[in-house]
Amino acid sequence: MAKGIYVSATTPGSGKSLVALGLADTLHRHADRIGFFKPVVHGPDAAADPMVALMKSRFALEDERCRGGLTHEEVRTLLAEGNRAEIDARCVEIFADISRHCDVVIVEGTDLVGQDSAVEFDLNARLANNLAAPIVAVVGAKGRTVAEAAAAVEVARKELAAERCSLLAIMVNRADPADLDAIAAAVKPGASKRPVYILPELEAIARPTTGEVAAALGVRQIAGRPDMERDVKDIKVAAMNVGNFLNVLDEGALVIVPGDRADVMVACLAASFSPEFPVASALILTGGLAPDANIYPLLAQAPFPVFAAREDTYTTARRVSEVRSEIWSGHRRKVASALGLWSRRVDETELVERLHLPRAERMTPLRFLHDLIERARSQRRHVVLPEGTDVRILRAAEILHRRDVCDLTVLGPESEVRELAAARGIDLSGINIVDPATSDLRQKFAEKYAELRAHKGVDLPKALEIMQDVSYFGTMMVQLGVVDGMVSGAAHTTAHTIRPALEFVKTREGVKIVSSVFLMLMPDRVLVYGDCAVNPDPNVEQLADIALASAETAAQFGVEPRVAMLSYSTGGSGSGEAVDAVRQATELVRQRRPDLAVEGPIQYDAAVDASIAESKMPGSSVAGQATVFIFPDLNTGNNTYKAVQQSSGAVAVGPVLQGLRKPVNDLSRGCTVEDIVNTVAITAIQAQAPAS
Repeated sequence: MAKGIYVSATTPGSGKSLVALGLADTLHRHADRIGFFKPVVHGPDAAADPMVALMKSRFALEDERCRGGLTHEEVRTLLAEGNRAEIDARCVEIFADISRHCDVVIVEGTDLVGQDSAVEFDLNARLANNLAAPIVAVVGAKGRTVAEAAAAVEVARKELAAERCSLLAIMVNRADPADLDAIAAAVKPGASKRPVYILPELEAIARPTTGEVAAALGVRQIAGRPDMERDVKDIKVAAMNVGNFLNVLDEGALVIVPGDRADVMVACLAASFSPEFPVASALILTGGLAPDANIYPLLAQAPFPVFAAREDTYTTARRVSEVRSEIWSGHRRKVASALGLWSRRVDETELVERLHLPRAERMTPLRFLHDLIERARSQRRHVVLPEGTDVRILRAAEILHRRDVCDLTVLGPESEVRELAAARGIDLSGINIVDPATSDLRQKFAEKYAELRAHKGVDLPKALEIMQDVSYFGTMMVQLGVVDGMVSGAAHTTAHTIRPALEFVKTREGVKIVSSVFLMLMPDRVLVYGDCAVNPDPNVEQLADIALASAETAAQFGVEPRVAMLSYSTGGSGSGEAVDAVRQATELVRQRRPDLAVEGPIQYDAAVDASIAESKMPGSSVAGQATVFIFPDLNTGNNTYKAVQQSSGAVAVGPVLQGLRKPVNDLSRGCTVEDIVNTVAITAIQAQAPAS
């Protein structure tokens, strides 16, 4: 049976879901198959629990590995009947079903928010024992002094010991950020002498979103952008004239106003289009009053949602103030903030050591992408994003900052970038914004560019003009070490993105060509395909260069390089100009890297299928188990990676540029926010390698 880990609140409002999420993120990188079980859910349908839904979507868990148990009403009924054994039996049965498909199962206990919290504590302790699951105890510190938080830790230890529970770890959550060190000093070490982790209250998680407010109040959207992820940073009731109201309006405030106050609605809308005024997170029009018909076309242009409520202004304001934010709402910005906090405050290596998990054998796509974030975070680097007027770039930057992946600089006119971010509810605090046209660095960069390109007739005035281009400015930031890498291409062509790098970053020593690979994330392994994006028809030396660079990239991302030089013929079975070129390139690779496992020419089937390899190329260390595939030309490579992606469901990450002295990577103009996040993480990892 799989190992279970029981996440149990020991005080009401502990924020244990954050711990369950962080624990799942950690374990997903260290176990082949994780599962999630919530024995008691509060809704009417155990299968529709939002935390179960979040875990399913976040970690790609099938129904058999992620389930709810009993509803809260079912548990109350069974407890009232004195039938605790039925609760235990049903939970143990469901846990056993999940365990058959998992190596480790995270069990999230009840919330301790009812009047019978003592009964719930006893229920959690008994379930943990019946599931043979050690407990991660979560102590809520919100509203507690340092002494009270430390005392709550000691009480949790004693009560769990009295219940004969196995205590894996204690975490103090939702602490006042100013009290972190004091709480850590006040908490007594337990018998294991292992650390007690202290996590602060984080406003980015605690603040509700517009979607959470709308769901809690049951209001309907009548106008504006349907953006349900905007943070509600404050609540403003518009009960004064417009001039005074605008004076107190704050960025991200939810404005509650009677539905007949057209003046306030127009003022909020006008403020959202002016860089001098804050932008509301949403409007709620109260009293069941419909705005004047002439106002609707204006409200339709609002960059925030506009809701209508039947209740009066006072009642609506009171209900909004009572809305609690929950991580399980699934908003990716909250999840990013939670995982960033977890990574900063929890020593994952130390925590995993306590579990004695079997070594993970499979590399799934999700695990690989999670590993990218963790590796990027391990040696912090600084990445520049030149396309600051693209909303996808700004959303990705916010998520990267919340997850604490790397330092970021965004290029673009600062007022325009901030206005776009405010209009879309994107928080850019902590992210550096630089306008190439006004930056103090422009003169220095122009002088350097004029020096490097003097042989091409570039003088200082021309260089100053060129340095207003975000691609050139960003690339010069990389070249001169102001930042460590660059990611661009969401709004620019590949040529525009990499041309500056080819002009003055240049290729690494011994490399004659810039090339690319795609990291192909198969269901159980990662393969490397090159070159599928840059070089149309490489010659023999260039093909060898691509193979060597691709092998280095593979190793950098944890893939043991076994290189297959692909052709339409395997071994000596065929001849022709194309086959001979692959054969010569293979020999060049062997001469330059005698230690590298390489085979060629070889057909794709012989490279991946062990049985075919046995008949076509027996005894080869590459045939049947290749991990790096070098295509003879761009036509073959580009079509093959897309065919594999579409037919097998593989996730293609890239293109990852290789061969440059410093990392510059290109995005597809159709890229998603997730694509940008992954590419920035890849760039940060590339920047961790010693420069050559």
